Parts: sequence; structure tokens; C-alpha cells
Amino acid sequence: MKGLTDIPGVRVGHVSDYEAITGCTVILVEAGAIAGVNIGGSATGTQDLDVLNPNHVTPHIHAICLAGGSAFGLEAACGVRNYLEQKGIGFPTSATKVPIVPGAILYDLGIGKANVRPTREMGEAAAKAATSNAVPEGNVGAGTGATVGKIRGMGQAMKGGIGSFTVQLGPKVLVSALAAVNAIGDVIEPNTGRIVAGVRTTKDSREFLNAAETIRRGAAVPVNRGENTTLAIIATNARLSKPQASKLAALAQHGMIRTICPVHTISDGDIVFTLSLGSETADFTALGVAAADALAAAILRGVRSARTLGGIPGLLEKETGYFRERPIDRSIIANE
Repeated sequence: MKGLTDIPGVRVGHVSDYEAITGCTVILVEAGAIAGVNIGGSATGTQDLDVLNPNHVTPHIHAICLAGGSAFGLEAACGVRNYLEQKGIGFPTSATKVPIVPGAILYDLGIGKANVRPTREMGEAAAKAATSNAVPEGNVGAGTGATVGKIRGMGQAMKGGIGSFTVQLGPKVLVSALAAVNAIGDVIEPNTGRIVAGVRTTKDSREFLNAAETIRRGAAVPVNRGENTTLAIIATNARLSKPQASKLAALAQHGMIRTICPVHTISDGDIVFTLSLGSETADFTALGVAAADALAAAILRGVRSARTLGGIPGLLEKETGYFRERPIDRSIIANE
């Protein structure tokens, strides 16, 4: 499996700036896709989400742009629109075709160079680089500067990144997920209930503090700073309506709930987009289960594929990767 590009008609491109430690990821659906969205967090940075409303005149979108750089990174989507317009792709109007490109950003200004953010040129380059090959994971694209486990600041955090995974339903239906994991909380292996990446007990420690326990016990944490966000895309070859697409995004959020704790906080801008391409049919509840499973797996892959960068340790490095997994009290995980 290749990840999100397992879905016919989907291409993914990354551009990364490893000096500034930021980047953007473009998901191209040039033939058009029915799309939806669900917002779980309270610190989102987005643009053109209105086009995903079932009452909006546009029936399809043509790309999604995910970027670092906080609100400054929303500029990258302009480059994606430029690229698509040059190819004659977009919603037809009397003067030209207008590409429909929703966007979302995550906060990565606390690592690398805070004054260098994804630009229009970077967005256009990511669109040009998009392919149907297996999705590169880890410190790439919008995940270049992603981090997790930040309740004690960046000194005790770990690297996040991009992950992607596909679940198959029966012989024909595919449900894929892509996630850029940049959470304030810990990332958990749902099958074992153990923390696999998150806040460490000290700057040099390989043991985990357990973010949710620490918060529950009244520790002071930066809960008013919206500097965290997990961005996710669900794509399927099953046919969905616009309302169904947004409902599927809501169901997929359960994959985020299983694997990030705490999640959907006032400091996180967690958001899930859905793309429907193709004409396959499937039981909608089964699609929701598959979407949650795919997103959970993508989130785990995002941190397990992350290398040490900017002084923040990643799980993929041999010298920093052997962290001791810690059990977590699942009674404190919201909505489980």
C-alpha cells in the first residue's frame, strides 16, 4: 500500500525547508473530488472552508494545501491555485476557471526559523512535485517542523511528522488517511494503551511523563497557546455526498481520539478533511470505522517515521529512538 495515493485520482507532493524547519504538503485531485470537513480543535488556521458546506455552489474541490508557518503559511495555497489555473483546472466562471483549494496550517514557529514560513512559491513547487507514488513520511512537507508532547515546552517534546495508511473494505473499497502530527499531547498505541511519543520527564530523558496525568493533577501547562494542530485527510474511492463527506470526517476523528491524549484541546487546531473520488459503494458505518482505523495508523506512522531535527528527538533514530513506552490510564481519554 502507498498511503493516500492508493486512491485513484489522488496525488501528493511535499516541499520541505530543512534550514527553517518548515514546509507544505499538497493533495491534488485535479479531476475534482467531493469534500467535507470536521473541526475538533479550538485553534485552527484555515481558508476556504465554506466551499465544503453542502449549500455552497461549488460541487468539487481540486486540491488541499497543508502547511506549517501558522497563519502565515496560508499563503502557500495561493501557489497551488496558480499551478492549477495554468493547467486550466478549476470551477468555471465567465472569465476563467477558479481552482478550489481549501487550506489548513499548523504551528511550527517554535522550531527552526520563526521568520521563515511556507510561501506561494513553496505551495506551487509542492503542487508540481505531486505524484501518485507512495507517500513520503516523517519529516517532510507540513510535517517538517511538527512536534508532539509539548505541555512542558519544546525542551521535553519529541518530533512529529507525516504519516499515511490505507484500510481496505472488501475487494474494491479503499479508505486512506494522511496526517501531519503536531499535538500538544502524547501519541498512544491504542492496542497496548502505551505512550509511544510525547512529553519526556526531562530534557535528556527517554521516559515519558504522561501528559494527561500531569494535566489532571493540576500542573501548569500552556493551555492558552494555540501552537499545536494535527491536520488530517481521509480519501476514499467510495461515492459520497457532501453531507456524507463531512460526517465521515467526524467519524474519522475517533482515530485521532484513540491515538492522541489529550486531543482537541483549546491549544490544538485539529481538523479532518474528507475526499470522495470514484463510484464504489459501501456501508457508511463501515466506512467510518475504516476511516478511524486508517487515521489512527497514519498518526502512529507519523511519529514513528520522524527523525531527530532541530534538537528535538525523533523515534526513527537509533541513538534516540529507544524510548520506554509507558502505560496510560484510558479512563482519562475523552470520548473513549
